[in-house]
Amino acid sequence: MRRLTTAAAVLMVLTGAGTATAVAAPVPAAAEACASGWGSTTKSDPGAEHKPLKDIRTGAHECYDRVVFDLGGTPSRLGYHVGYVDAFHQDGSGDEIPVTGGAILQIYVSAPSYDPSTGRATYAGKAGRPLPGVDVTGYRTFRDTRFGASFEGQTQVAVGVRAKLPFRVQHSGDKLIVDVAHTW
Repeated sequence: MRRLTTAAAVLMVLTGAGTATAVAAPVPAAAEACASGWGSTTKSDPGAEHKPLKDIRTGAHECYDRVVFDLGGTPSRLGYHVGYVDAFHQDGSGDEIPVTGGAILQIYVSAPSYDPSTGRATYAGKAGRPLPGVDVTGYRTFRDTRFGASFEGQTQVAVGVRAKLPFRVQHSGDKLIVDVAHTW
């Protein structure tokens, strides 16, 4: 929608005779290519699977930064609840966990970080600590990551972002993907 609006923008310039002439407004190519229209409101899906979480990783892309939750197996419809919060509180204890950035994106995935049948950890996240193996240094949008908890079959993490920016959530096979745009 934003791309169409931007492409259709016209600047009316009055000529000396009092008539109007339409002149196309310049549109920066990068801004047009990165227009998202995703919005920043909470997004959720109850999902259908509750397999153990295997890994969380991030990636920096031209128009967005990405966090991927991997179940490491067969395709599944992973449930989630993703939205901005004023403060990040650990599930279970309610303790506040500091997160660096201008805004905090809280992500719940319907996947425990342990195998429910054995209780053995499948993901090495520790409460209040950065996500293991994830370094967001140099990212345009991400500033910090924190593990909250794995409680009652779901895992809670926070991503500190530079501002409350638009994001999308999508499924791909056995992965849940959250992209946060670099700009509006």
